[in-house]
Amino acid sequence: MAHKRKAVLEDARQIGLLASPARIEIVDTLEALGDAVSVAELAARLGRPADGLYYHLRQLAAGGLIEEEVGSDGRRYRTRTRGSDRLSLRYRPGANANARAVRDVVASVLRVARRDFERALADTATVAEGPQRELWASRGKGWVSAAELTEINRLLTRLMQLLQRPRKVDGGKLIALSWVLAPLQARPARRAAATPRARR
Repeated sequence: MAHKRKAVLEDARQIGLLASPARIEIVDTLEALGDAVSVAELAARLGRPADGLYYHLRQLAAGGLIEEEVGSDGRRYRTRTRGSDRLSLRYRPGANANARAVRDVVASVLRVARRDFERALADTATVAEGPQRELWASRGKGWVSAAELTEINRLLTRLMQLLQRPRKVDGGKLIALSWVLAPLQARPARRAAATPRARR
């Protein structure tokens, strides 16, 4: 069995491998499943043809983001993380390769989130209100103190922990949560329009 490697990605080339909705879904699904799975099993979970996954799996394995195991029953794939550990990205803000790669990954995450939302919205069985609500999109904007920002980060971390627990044998519901937290530059208030000069 391959040894467990660091789960935080900083290298722009590795991060860039996730700048594809298909690869994001592959990694997310392998992490959610927690075990090594065959291409056929992965394809069934993703609702995609198996033939379309081989290229992406080879790229992810070559880049060290997933592991390939070859056994008597064929090739199986798993993430390089174990248990509740997940791959994460280290951001290096500025004009650099890391920031460009992270930007491209976030763009793909948002494309996947939009597709997930649209599919669920079209399904009449989707629960859209109440305590078991499973479909929700919103955007909030406001001023927060340093303490409140710390609390926001704590709550977001807790949400991710709930999603990243190993899969239970009794099943449960598979859901996806996508969000973006970003600071905004406060724009100065526009000056009142100048009073028109009196006509001569």
